[in-house]
Amino acid sequence: MDSKNFEDIYNQYKTQGANNTNDYPENVNSTQEQIVAVRKNEDDDIIAFKTESGKELDYVSALEEAKSGNLAHIDVFHRYGRDIIRSEPDGSKDNNLDNLPSF
Repeated sequence: MDSKNFEDIYNQYKTQGANNTNDYPENVNSTQEQIVAVRKNEDDDIIAFKTESGKELDYVSALEEAKSGNLAHIDVFHRYGRDIIRSEPDGSKDNNLDNLPSF
């Protein structure tokens, strides 16, 4: 087995990403809306989303909007036998869905 230094390789990867921040512009497509707030249930699960235009979306509607490309910086992936919404990983916790204000 190769004796690779995984830590060094990862740090090079992170440095490369930091140097290429302009490769993926932060600008949002004019047809996309950003999520600005979330609603959680008593188990702290996100159950609804509010967009910058004030539109309130239940979870299923938000999934459909995200799959259609109408929500900026949102990923949909399949886990636990269902589709899940999450913010695009960008290294910042400030814009994670869990950290957005409540509505």
